[in-house]
Amino acid sequence: MDVPLQIDSSHADVIESGLRIYNGKPIVNSVNGEMAVMEKILPLVKKYGAAVVGLTLDEKGIPLLAEERYAVAERIVRTAESYGIPKEDVFIDCLTLTASAQQKEVVETLKAMQLVKERLGVKTVLASPIFLWTAKREIVNVAFLTLAMAHGLDLPIIT
Repeated sequence: MDVPLQIDSSHADVIESGLRIYNGKPIVNSVNGEMAVMEKILPLVKKYGAAVVGLTLDEKGIPLLAEERYAVAERIVRTAESYGIPKEDVFIDCLTLTASAQQKEVVETLKAMQLVKERLGVKTVLASPIFLWTAKREIVNVAFLTLAMAHGLDLPIIT
């Protein structure tokens, strides 16, 4: 069974080492909305024909509002396209925050994901769980996953 390798490092040389020896279509996890990061990583993604996960954060951190996260996602997608990376090779992670501490931001994540899906037409990815320390963790995570899928989630990362 062929499955892609996901390479995750903040060091471009480490990413390139993995890309150079992998025989298949890897996924680079991840870039963010900082131009300096995109300028280091996206040329490697293009050179080795990889896909890339873009995180909706930048030098200011994770935006609280959906429109702000969408703006970061748009910057990532447009920059990737400028390097010749097709949209089908860009996956956007709107970054789930912990619901027990940031309930409003969880709703903003869902809104951001829907905006990314509708306006940019790229695949979306989210990591779970959103509730780490609760007796009802499984129920909350299933409910969130269901909502996320209804808002355009393509690729859940379930832990």
